[in-house]
Amino acid sequence: MRDLICAQQITPELFSEIYETALKVREALRRGRKKFSTLRGKCVVNLFFEPSTRTRTSFEKAGKFLSADVINVSASASSVKKGESLIDTVRTLDSMHPDVIVLRHPCEGAPQTVKKFTRASIVNAGDGRHQHPTQALLDAVTLKEHLKELKGKRITIIGDIANSRVARSDAALLKSLGAEVAVFGPSTMMPRYPEALGVKKLNSFEEVAAFSDAVILLRIQLERQNAKKTFPSIREYATLFGLNGQKLAKLLPHTLILHPGPFNRGVELNNAVVESPRSLIFNQVETGLAVRMVVLSMVCNRIDQLKEEVQ
Repeated sequence: MRDLICAQQITPELFSEIYETALKVREALRRGRKKFSTLRGKCVVNLFFEPSTRTRTSFEKAGKFLSADVINVSASASSVKKGESLIDTVRTLDSMHPDVIVLRHPCEGAPQTVKKFTRASIVNAGDGRHQHPTQALLDAVTLKEHLKELKGKRITIIGDIANSRVARSDAALLKSLGAEVAVFGPSTMMPRYPEALGVKKLNSFEEVAAFSDAVILLRIQLERQNAKKTFPSIREYATLFGLNGQKLAKLLPHTLILHPGPFNRGVELNNAVVESPRSLIFNQVETGLAVRMVVLSMVCNRIDQLKEEVQ
């Protein structure tokens, strides 16, 4: 895997390898190991044109834990503020011989465009409404670990589906792994044709409760709605589509709760849900670090070295 640009690249066989290796890496991290030599001599550039806490920090720590040289570049502190284009920025960075560019950009298709102007491997950390493959990977790894198997499991994604790259990536990967995926949210936040994503559309919370082995809650993507009002009020959204203690009790007893973050307490979910034993939100963050360590090792063709280090 030279680049990771979309979730559709991840075959069931590749996912199994990532899953098994990520769990071993995470166990090593839990034992206190903070340094691996896997990417010694490699250079990873994190090129972020949108704000990020979890993803950017996760990739930064992943690179450093693997002994790579890590450089962080944000649009607000780069020549982009002076008018430099994305292509010229990438060509400039390519002249400095990076091995991997981790790219987050607000425009769909940016990673594919960038790939034409660099010799480095590209890892997509989110491109507009399109894809976020490492989020899909960490969600799938988290679900498989706790559900034991994904084939035949029913996963519901709740919230702003139309504007969510997480929803698209999760749906593609989970379906390829044999899960049945449904969506639920305001009609104004639904794609015009949800079935094009290969998902089932649910029309009430009662349907969600009866259907779901796990629910993935999404943040309202206000920055992608172009100032268009898609719901009357935050309070109404929280009442109809948010998850609270009362609704949690109506879900199947084994139903798991996930959220890619950042989450808004009192909107998509409240304190009772965040702190519930069924919530895997912070587990996702921990697992995401291990998953991104595996992905960086793969695109650098060093996965065998990482496997040896975590034996």
